[in-house]
Amino acid sequence: QGELVESGGGLVQAGGSLRLSCVASGRTFSNYHMGWFRQAPGKGREIVASISWSGANTYYADSVKGRFTISRDNAKNTVYLQMNSLKPEDTAVYYCAAGRSFPVVGGVVDYWGQGTQVTVSS
Repeated sequence: QGELVESGGGLVQAGGSLRLSCVASGRTFSNYHMGWFRQAPGKGREIVASISWSGANTYYADSVKGRFTISRDNAKNTVYLQMNSLKPEDTAVYYCAAGRSFPVVGGVVDYWGQGTQVTVSS
């Protein structure tokens, strides 16, 4: 039974940066593709970024391209999301996910984290 635990969320001013971490435990996740999703109040969950199991391939939603960077360290069972130039519209609960397809899409996720809140003030 695997588990994903996110951390690094918080309150930041517009233009600031945050780095989210997702630590995997309970099983080997190095052969899973990983993704970050977010859900804003009153909206559905959307993909933000995804990374292949080897780290060789990445995918970004248009809304975050050039501002966010996804990376992974399989030796540490950890996936990161570096978020720069944050905007108020980035405010959401951010979720880590693991799946067998790339990019990881919401309908075929095998594991979800519990989420971490990111709030960007204007």
